[in-house]
Amino acid sequence: MLYLPVRELPDGARVAERLRTTDNRVALLAFTALDRLADSCGLSQAWSVVELISLDQLQAEQPFDLVAFDREIPQALLVGGRLA
Repeated sequence: MLYLPVRELPDGARVAERLRTTDNRVALLAFTALDRLADSCGLSQAWSVVELISLDQLQAEQPFDLVAFDREIPQALLVGGRLA
């Protein structure tokens, strides 16, 4: 199981948070434990839990170049206890 930070859209849909890397690739953020997600993204961050096998389907729906596991998020990208 992986914990993904998600962005809640106005229509109620949720999309996985992805960040652009310094070499212009798209990284899907994924955490191996909920406390790691909260420590990195903030306590107010919306999240979803997915099975590892579901990444193929997510890749088709929301393309990404790599999966960034348990990454520390720079404080500059956080607002109000979540990703901005």
